Amino acid sequence: MPTPRNQQISLSDTPFYHCISRCVRRTFLCGIDSSTGNDYTHRKEWFIDRLTLLAHTFAIDICAYSVMSNHFHGVFKINESRAQNWNEEEIIRRWNHLFTLPVLVERYITGQCHSDAEKDKAQQVISTFKTKLDTHNLISSLKQKSKT
Repeated sequence: MPTPRNQQISLSDTPFYHCISRCVRRTFLCGIDSSTGNDYTHRKEWFIDRLTLLAHTFAIDICAYSVMSNHFHGVFKINESRAQNWNEEEIIRRWNHLFTLPVLVERYITGQCHSDAEKDKAQQVISTFKTKLDTHNLISSLKQKSKT
């Protein structure tokens, strides 16, 4: 069984990673499906736009990419120094750009958390957002629809 991406990344070894993702069940990422004649060419522009959006949201630099009919390759650099400079407000802004915030975090940023336990839990959730803004979540986010 393959090792999950979040266990393969070691920034102490290298910040550069080559990621590959394939479509399944003979589906097409882009191009013309020879068996059905359906044209999926429009998806390539959507894919590139989405990749660019995610790279700006995550602490990731795109070094190279290739989008083919049934898979893509991406070479990414994890920009750890950029992420280290993010404060809590910036982490929330970036996360909320792609995903819906939990109610607890919304209450926290609007000053509606009154107990220390609520504030502590909200801060704990926010700290998990930062750790999720890395490569394995970039690939997952690339393959799913966002809130936007």
